[in-house]
Amino acid sequence: MALFLSSYENRLDTKGRISVPASFRAAIAKEDFAGVILFRSFTNNCIEGVTMSRMEQMASATDKMGVFDSELDDLTAMLFADARPLAFDVTGRIVIPADMLKHAGITDSAVFVGRGNSFQIWNPGAFHAAQEKSLQNLRGTRPNLKIGE
Repeated sequence: MALFLSSYENRLDTKGRISVPASFRAAIAKEDFAGVILFRSFTNNCIEGVTMSRMEQMASATDKMGVFDSELDDLTAMLFADARPLAFDVTGRIVIPADMLKHAGITDSAVFVGRGNSFQIWNPGAFHAAQEKSLQNLRGTRPNLKIGE
């Protein structure tokens, strides 16, 4: 499975293309689909990014929900109806759809943020503010990851 680490700020060019960080592309290299799946985040003003295999895992997880569950309707509308498979061009760039850029408030540059099995794409200023808030939250809660259990 792909592992997305670190944060990278890249600029959109005049045609709306943006380079996906090389380390992210390397993490995706073993995937059958040479690109990313993007959808608008429903928890933050950013764009969520995953591999096709991760999207397939999410589809399997929704299969465990009740067929007529109203949460399933909302979730599948955001996860699958909104999802855009975007293949890399020869230089590793993608064109992020305008509605997604608007949702995230991205105009001329964006930050790709690794989140382990997924990544997010943020407006740089919004990301830095959210990251600072997360740091303050974590200092207060001091979470304890249990590894190897």
